[in-house]
Amino acid sequence: MTTFDRLMQDPKFKDEFEKGYNEFLISEFMIEKMEEENISVRELAKEAKVSPTTIQNLRSGNAESVKYKTLSNIMQKLGYTLQPVKMATL
Repeated sequence: MTTFDRLMQDPKFKDEFEKGYNEFLISEFMIEKMEEENISVRELAKEAKVSPTTIQNLRSGNAESVKYKTLSNIMQKLGYTLQPVKMATL
């Protein structure tokens, strides 16, 4: 068993890891889609009716908390929707 596997058996570590990883995925997804669509932070913020700071914080992984509706609006402007997905358990 690897060190990572042992660490992932600790529920607290696993929760923190998954939270951080999901934030990373959102950040990378937004950066990629904004580049593909050639849309700036300011343009996306205006279209999604949020502040440019909100977009930048999501892109940089520094968003402390974001309402579901806010994230949903941003994703819709990028041509995507948010859907609940059951997480795999060990």
